[in-house]
Parts: sequence; C-alpha cells; structure tokens
Amino acid sequence: MKTKRSRFSSTRREVIARRQTLARSVADQHDGVARRKDLRAAGLTDADIRAEVEAGRWTRLGRHTIGITVGSAEGRARRWWAVWESGPGAVLDGEAALLEAGLTNWTLSHNQITVSLPSGCKGHPLPGVRRSHPRRLGDTVTAGLPRTAPAVAAVRAAQRASSDRQSATILAMTVQQRLVRPEALLAEWQRVHRSPRKAFLTTVIRDICDGAHSLGELDFAALCRGRGLPAPSRQVLRKGPNGSYYLDVYWEDLDLHIEVDGFHHQVGMAVVSDAVRQNEIALNQDVTLRIPVLGLRTQPEKFLEQVERGLEQARARRMGRAG
Repeated sequence: MKTKRSRFSSTRREVIARRQTLARSVADQHDGVARRKDLRAAGLTDADIRAEVEAGRWTRLGRHTIGITVGSAEGRARRWWAVWESGPGAVLDGEAALLEAGLTNWTLSHNQITVSLPSGCKGHPLPGVRRSHPRRLGDTVTAGLPRTAPAVAAVRAAQRASSDRQSATILAMTVQQRLVRPEALLAEWQRVHRSPRKAFLTTVIRDICDGAHSLGELDFAALCRGRGLPAPSRQVLRKGPNGSYYLDVYWEDLDLHIEVDGFHHQVGMAVVSDAVRQNEIALNQDVTLRIPVLGLRTQPEKFLEQVERGLEQARARRMGRAG
C-alpha cells in the first residue's frame, strides 16, 4: 500500500517528467534552448518554468531564453539567444548569418555575433553581440534562425572585416561555396552607396563576379611602374582550356613570363599563400610565375617583390649567356 508521501513523490516525478517532455519538444528545435513564450505555448506556465530554474534543472539565459538541455548558450544555441534577446525583429547578419547559411572553414571574428535590427528598434546590449541598425534591413530568411540573405550578409561582413585580406576572403568563400550567386552579390554591392572600403570592394567584387572584364582592365604595367620596374612588353587576356581567364604578361627581352589567374573555384584565399610559396620555388627553377588576382589585390607588395626578383634573375641569366 502506497503511503501519502510516496504518492506525493510519484506525482511530483510525473509533473517534472511532463515539464521536461513539453520543454524538450520546443528546445530540440532550437539546439537546447527555448523562449519563454514558446514554452508557454507548449502548455507550460510561468510557475513551471520558475520551478525548474530554481531546482537547477533549467538555466535562465536571459529575459526570454531558457536553457533546457544546455547550461549555457554555445554554438548555434548562442545564435538563437542573440536573436531572441536583442529585440523584436532582430536577425543574424554578417559572418553569423553566413555561418547559419552553411559557410564552412570560417570562425566568427572575436567570437562576436552581429545582429541587425529594423529601423526604430533600439534593441538590448548583450555581451559578445554587435547590434547594427542598417538603413535598409535587406532581404531576410525566416525559415529557421532569422537572418539576412547570403548576398546581404556577405557584403556587410566584407565591410566590417578587420583587414582587406579578410574582407576579400569571406567574399571569395561565399561565392566558392555557392551560398550566393555572383550576379546576386554584384547586385547587392551596387545598392551600397557609402563604405570605408568602397574602392577596394568594388574592385574585388568585380574580380569575383565579372572576372574576364575585371582582368581585362587590370593595368599590370602601372603596378610595375609604381614599383620602379620596367613595363612588360606584352599584356594579353587569355582564356584557359577549363574556361577560366588569366592575364598573360611577358618581358620578351628577359624571357620572364607572369600569369595573373582570374577568380575561379578554389578554396578561399589559400591559393594566395600557395602562390607565394610556389613562386619562391619557381624563382630557383626559372619557370613561369603565377599570381592569383585576389592576391594581387590584397598582397601586391609580396607578389611585386617576386616579380622584381624575377626580373633581376632574368637580367643575370641574360648577362651570363652574353658573357
């Protein structure tokens, strides 16, 4: 025969189990966290929520966010927390929105999430969250975590990047991973009228989205003259067998050949570092130097220094043959 105490314990366990079941049905859709209003909609009361938090089974993570199966907001759960706690209408933006869209091989700069809010919404300050109030929120995606569309997010991430190289890298990776079509990225950039990186990003986005035309306008001779180097005798835009474009640069009197590769499907900016290393080897073996166009935009001094050394070595070879 059950005692009054055992019946009470059994009932209490049933109440707790019911709360857990209802809460998990919500939290499982949001990486372990839930909003108070969603918990209430699932059938829980404020008293239920308070009791579970006070018992230490759930964690209060903010005014609206409760940790059901997690004790802290990390990873994707942290993005839900950032959107819910920032204010009404908040959406992920920049790097965080791109990560949510599927960007790989990328980590948040300074582990900071960017959230954009609609005009007129001040929002609430949160640790590790950057609030933005753009004049135009832009296209958004509401399925799953609310966020700006990839083209919007990429352009804003590039403008807020800590360096030109990081800026070019995130744009390149967004297109290479097919999160955004080149024409959509170009169209979104054309909506931007003011930017501290306006000239640089205009050039880089054209390199990425309109490679042949952009390469055709690249004045490699002017870059050489700016470094005090002789201008090449030939600069011709060519199309490779795989359909990609490259700029064929040649100094006929010195037998030095440079190929400036247009933007095509390679992983991020790794190709830039690879090209620097490969050219170091090439300078010791008397072969063609190759320069990725994004490398020329973001690290011109490194590549032009290699061109300068190539010219010096070519002169030395010519003098050796003459002697």
